[in-house]
This record gives sequence, C-alpha cells and structure tokens, in this order.
Amino acid sequence: MAKNEANNSALKIIPLGGLHEIGKNTCLFEYDDEIILLDAGLAFPTEAMHGVNIVLPDTTYLRENRHKIKGMIVTHGHEDHIGGIAFHLKQFDIPVIYGPRLAMAMLEGKLEEAGVRDRTEIRTVLPRDVVRIGKNFLVEYIRNTHSIADSFTVAIHTPLGVVIHTGDFKIDHTPVDGEKFDLQRLAEHGEKGVLCLLSDSTNAEIPGFTPSERSVYPNLERVFSQATGRLFVTTFASSVHRINMILDIAKKQNRVVTVVGRSMLNLIAHARNLGYIKCEDNLLQPLHAVRNLPDERVLVLTTGSQGETMAAMTRIANKEHPHIKIREGDTVVFSANPIPGNTIAVVNTIDKLMIQGAKVIYGRDKGIHVSGHGCQEEQKLMIALTRPKFFVPFHGEHRMLVKHAETAQSMGIPKENMIIIQNGDVVELTEDAIRVAGKVPSGIELVDTTSSGMVSAKVLQERQRMASEGIITIAAAIDWNGKLLAKPETHLRGVVTSVERSLLQTWVKQRIEEILTVRWSEFAPGGEAADIDWGGLQGTLERELQRSIRRELQCQPSVTLLMQIPDEPPVKVADGRRRRTRTAAQVAS
Repeated sequence: MAKNEANNSALKIIPLGGLHEIGKNTCLFEYDDEIILLDAGLAFPTEAMHGVNIVLPDTTYLRENRHKIKGMIVTHGHEDHIGGIAFHLKQFDIPVIYGPRLAMAMLEGKLEEAGVRDRTEIRTVLPRDVVRIGKNFLVEYIRNTHSIADSFTVAIHTPLGVVIHTGDFKIDHTPVDGEKFDLQRLAEHGEKGVLCLLSDSTNAEIPGFTPSERSVYPNLERVFSQATGRLFVTTFASSVHRINMILDIAKKQNRVVTVVGRSMLNLIAHARNLGYIKCEDNLLQPLHAVRNLPDERVLVLTTGSQGETMAAMTRIANKEHPHIKIREGDTVVFSANPIPGNTIAVVNTIDKLMIQGAKVIYGRDKGIHVSGHGCQEEQKLMIALTRPKFFVPFHGEHRMLVKHAETAQSMGIPKENMIIIQNGDVVELTEDAIRVAGKVPSGIELVDTTSSGMVSAKVLQERQRMASEGIITIAAAIDWNGKLLAKPETHLRGVVTSVERSLLQTWVKQRIEEILTVRWSEFAPGGEAADIDWGGLQGTLERELQRSIRRELQCQPSVTLLMQIPDEPPVKVADGRRRRTRTAAQVAS
C-alpha cells in the first residue's frame, strides 16, 4: 500500500480470503498499531493442484506485521473458518483466540496434533459475551443460526464506531437446538448506530427465505423408512443439527448407527461432550459390532458428501474401503448439496455407487438438505435490523457480491456508501467515508500435508506439466575432458510422441556432444579438473535439452538430466600427462 494513501486514523479492513470465492474465509481489522484476525479458514484444492491437500490464503502481510497481532475472533467451527489456524501458528504467534465452545474444542485438537498448542491461548465465549482485544477493539458475540451449532455474529466496537460482521448465517425461527438468532441484540445495535455491516453473500442470488433446518426431518424420516436394506447416510461432518436428526430417526426406526470417517467421529465426540448431540450410548456402535445385525437395522453415517478423495464414502464408492463394500439392496442418502467446484466429484461418486447396486437418494428436489446461508429476504432483514451507514458484501463469488450490493441499495443504502472488494484490498473506513486505499499480497499458499511443506508455484507447475505432458529422464556420463563416456540413456514416462526411442536417444547424444563442444570452456576455464563447474554445466545441459526436445517433439514434457562424473580428478605424473586414480561414477543431482 502506498504510504501517501494511508490514513492512520482510519479503521482498515483487509480480507485475505473468502471474496470472489467460496472458502478460506480470513479477515483482519487494523487500527493504529493493532491487528485482530476474524476467522482463518482453508479451501480444498482443484484437480489441477497435484499433491496439494489444503489451500490457504497468502499471509505475507500478517507475517510482516506479526508484532501488531493482538488476537483472533472465531465465529464458528467450519473448516473454511478455522482450518487454517494451525498452519498459521507455525509462522506467527496469535496471543489469544476467542470463540464458541464447539469451535474451540475442535480447534484445540487440531493445534495439539500440529504441535502448536503452546503458540496461543484459547478462550471460549457464550452469547452476548464481550471481550477486549488490545486497546482499540471490544468484541461482542451475538448468537446466530447456521448449519453448525454454536455459531455467532460479532459486533466489533472500534474508536470510530461499531462494525458488525455477520459470519455465516441464516435466520432460522425453529432451530433444531432451540438456540434462536438474537435478533433483538442486532436491533439494539441498529438503534444506537452501526458504522458498517459486513454480510454473508453466499445465497444472495436466491429470492425468499432459506427453509428451517427442521424442515429436513420429515423428508429424511420418509426416505429412511423406505430403505429395506442397509442404510448409508453422508452429510457434512460439522452439521451437528443434521446429525442429531439422523440419530433421532435411527432410534425411532430401530436402527443402530455406526460412524465411519475420522472428522465425523471427532465432531460427534466433541459435540456429545458439550451436550450438542444427545443420544443413548447403545445407539452408536463400532463397525465390527453391527456386522451380525440384520441389514434393515444398520445405519452407516459417513463423511464424503462432497466427493472428497480420502473421505469414507468416496473410498467405498471406489471399492477402496478395507471394511465396507456396497451390496445390492443398500440405500445411500446424500444429505448435502455439492458446493461450487465439487459437482463432478459428487456425481462420479453417485455413479459408482449405483453401478455396484446401491439405490442412491440425492438432489435438491428430495428435501433432504437445506442451506446454512440466508437468502435475499434474510439479507434484507439483517440490513433492516442493523441499519448500517456503510455496507460491504462479504463471503461469496463475484456475482453473489454484486447481487447482495443491489439488495442493499434497494434497502436504501446509497451506492456511494458500499463497495465490492477483492481479497487483499485495504478498505479504509472513517466516520464519514469508505474507500479502497491500497492492496496487500492476496494469493494462495498450497500445503502438501504428507510432507508438512508448502508447495511453491514452481513445484506446482512442474507437477502439472508432468501430469499433462509427462517426463523425460536423461542419464549422461561425462569425463574430465568434457567428453561423453557412453551413449546417454533416455527414459520416457507419460510422453506421447511418434518419434522412435532409438532415434530420440541418438538425437539426445548428438545434442549433448554439440553443447559440450561449444560450451565446455565456459565451465573449465583454466583447464584444471579441480576448477570445473559441474553444477553450472548440468544446469545448462538440462535447459538446452529441454528447449530442444520441446521444439523437436512439439510437446512440453519435463526434462531431468542425471549427470555422472568420475569420483576424483586425474592426477599429473612427471611427464605432465594425466592419469585417473579411479573411475567410479556418482550422480550429481
């Protein structure tokens, strides 16, 4: 951000994720020399992100300003809001994290597993609790309704006024757990004056109201009653209300429930400990305990409603699960709709289950899933209750943000009092104006959890190239005089070409000899073996071979050169001639 544009008396709101996309919701608020974070989520990789397990927002700005971070506020326990915290704590400390009991219980386990539990202090909050973070921020937690229990909207009191961030929300007047949206408290803030509203835009394109979570119950009950064999149900692991209803229906229909999927098991364990899920102990049984029960008494509750690669339902569909196989007569219920980007994975999973003989129940028309996000009428009600001076649509893809802004304008908020922003935009808010005053780094960081490392853009490009064009490996042995000791070996993996392998090997040999003849003196300038720049030579050969091969083959494979050289340089004898001491070769990688 340009220094001459900065306004030190302004409140800066900087989203690092969650805008023009679904997922990795991360936002920071900055005033003077203090920063607080609101949520820190993750997203899941696309098919082109080979070997990537998790996508995080670029946290360069936070790393550079780690000394300003005073704490974090968490709105609820979904992965796209808390899934990135453990990774961020490996790069910078967060002095304290405030959040709901369920979200904090889930987070504590994540931090313990990642070995960063000592990098922060976790504190739980209850509805209408007010917490102070630093000297400039006072945060009030306001109960809302969403697709996970213990979800909150927050009112952030700043030196300039109150900013309300809705978090993810819908307005459910008949919530499954009886915990209703604290609309009264929102209205009270509206009466006193709200400087700015940052509001969830996920369902901004959909007219009307989002149905109550409770409306799913009779439809699930009907579908379950029609299943004559084993019943498999997959839903979001974090959907505590949905899981509660599934367990209740299972008990009524005399089915025993076995839970498959690590995230589902963890969530249910935490939710039962906190009282969010209530059921008799004998209703839940381990998988081995239900094997001898009649099929019509078994309900298998699994993860994988989004076709995730390693989730239980996906592995079952792929015939890769070690303990569960689909049989003719099984019924599989998808109590979830695909989120954007997951549709192909979900329908592929459904197809594979059907091919194996399962009856699969899915689709919006079945009434077995409702969204956790409010539609246009609920967004209007949020605006009407809070009556903000300024408005910023949050959390959603671009078309959703635009539609939400149109809705706000129809509610009387002037167009000049709202802005549509992107990740990394620095929003400067004063008592009289709102504007975008600059930008911070806002890309993505890719994580390969199998190696606990970050995947750089260069590594990802190499993986993509290998997956799409293949790889050519060349092994060449070179002596101390810059001559080939033998014909290079060339191996192709995943490369489509009409060129015969023998012809390619001959051509590679000729090309290496040409390069060595022309450029050897660059790497052995003094003629002394000890001075030869083998690393520089290998890099040059690899680049030149890659350029030539791509031109000749008309494709873009990755090219890797394994260069072999003698173990030790030759020694001089009395007559000035050189003699080798030994000739064993090593691979210079």
